Amino acid sequence: MTSLATTEAPAPRGEHDLSSGVLLDGIIKRYDDDRPALDVEQLHIPGRSLTVLVGPSGCGKSTALGIVSGLLTPDEGRVLIEGADVTGTPPGRRGVSMVFQDFALYPHMTVERNISFGLRLEAKHHRKAGLDKAEIERRVAHACDSLGLSELRHRRPAQLSGGQRQRVGLARAIVRRPQVLLLDEPLSALDAQLRQQARVELVRLHRELGNTVVLVTHDQLEALSMATHLVVMNNAKILQVGSPAEVYRRPLDLFVATFLGSPPMNIAEVTLDKAGDAITAPGLTARPARPISGIAGTLKLGWRPGDGLLAHDAQPGRPGLLIDGVVELVEFTGDSLVVQCGGEAGRWAVTLPATGSAPAVGTPLTVHVPADRLHLFVPETGARVEAADAPADHQR
Repeated sequence: MTSLATTEAPAPRGEHDLSSGVLLDGIIKRYDDDRPALDVEQLHIPGRSLTVLVGPSGCGKSTALGIVSGLLTPDEGRVLIEGADVTGTPPGRRGVSMVFQDFALYPHMTVERNISFGLRLEAKHHRKAGLDKAEIERRVAHACDSLGLSELRHRRPAQLSGGQRQRVGLARAIVRRPQVLLLDEPLSALDAQLRQQARVELVRLHRELGNTVVLVTHDQLEALSMATHLVVMNNAKILQVGSPAEVYRRPLDLFVATFLGSPPMNIAEVTLDKAGDAITAPGLTARPARPISGIAGTLKLGWRPGDGLLAHDAQPGRPGLLIDGVVELVEFTGDSLVVQCGGEAGRWAVTLPATGSAPAVGTPLTVHVPADRLHLFVPETGARVEAADAPADHQR
């Protein structure tokens, strides 16, 4: 493995442990004179984590990956990998490997030649730093075995399925034993079943290799199911960082709340009284677990469909939300029913177990949501209002 540049960096802003992982410190990247494509005050990607950058198209995810890899140069700020400032270090000397959405395999080469190409090229041009033939063959064999490619080693890309080509692209990256593996939407070209299989394989591979993996996706289900460390982005900025459970259960921003989750979080415009102990709107009432001080007036109230219970199943008098509606659509998803309702409070959804009888379209429905599963946001800024929130690891 090619060593990193060893320039010692001065202590950056913040209190991050820089002994391992990646740090983007004061990074700004512009493609023109208008707003930045990436504007990150500070982002620390922990060492040995599987960090997922998630957000809509154009939010800056791939730009961040390009800056970590060295394929893009920031206009301001610096990049640290394993505590060393690599901002001016060429891509090939950063100790990173990158897998693109387009696997870019050489069509005239076999699987094993595609996988070994980078190592053979390095050995040819840098004989002292490069690996010998036996070590290259050993690494290729191990990568093929890990990714189920052993029987395909002598085939060419045209003879492979999309999923197999994706695995070849991964194998080509991991044979370099990178400190940091960068994955730019690597699963987007696969169908649903292959995506599921590939997610499992990537998580297993990360556990086996133990290196730092940074994956970019716009698929929030992919992000929640794979990440050990989640970064939500929008409009070139970092909105929230944390574990998937933490970000899902306690979103700090209205965008994060509605972007993560399927079905998405229900949102209604409500009024909080001056005493801070009653939330009202047409078709709903809510009582927080404790009064919310320091704020009153119009707010956005959110609740996740999976946190709702049919009112007759809820504990009488328990703080929380009661909302009335009429069933408009029932979606059977296998283990659950997604019931879409409409009423004075607008349209909203609740997820119910599929073991019982499904409510009929046109029938009234009242749902209760516990107070510790309610979320309040300021309409103008989208910022979370800190209320009687449950801990991130609270289980229903």
